[in-house]
Amino acid sequence: MDQIDIKILECLKENARSNASVIGNRVNMSTSAVIERIKKLELNGIVKRYTIMVDPKKVGLDLMVFMMVRLEHHKYNEGFSEFVRRNPQIIECQYIAGDYDFLLKIISKSTQTLEVLLNDIKCIGGVCNTKTSVVLSTVKEEYSVDVELEAGP
Repeated sequence: MDQIDIKILECLKENARSNASVIGNRVNMSTSAVIERIKKLELNGIVKRYTIMVDPKKVGLDLMVFMMVRLEHHKYNEGFSEFVRRNPQIIECQYIAGDYDFLLKIISKSTQTLEVLLNDIKCIGGVCNTKTSVVLSTVKEEYSVDVELEAGP
């Protein structure tokens, strides 16, 4: 990946619907060359997918929480993970190190719908502890990494 690829990725990060001719103008390349580079970025797995960002509040999903979940034993991981994959309120799940095993990002309609989900999670085999934090406001929200990000000292 070279600097032109990085510039193309920056354009796509700003607006994944940008067409190749607009990107070509920004990176001083022909449309066909940009299309070819984008295809290579996709084939190499650098670009995983294209998506949209929906404002949860505008569609009636007013509550965002982060929930940490501890399991009794790692033998319960797959069952828990399967529940997570099936639940549309859980929009992100990370397997983590530390006092808890999983970190969930949940978007829910209300405290009542969250309560139902929390009770469902507590009934999953192996779940022994949860800790929930309610998001009051979002300071920063990015969905793609900065490809020029350098490691610190």
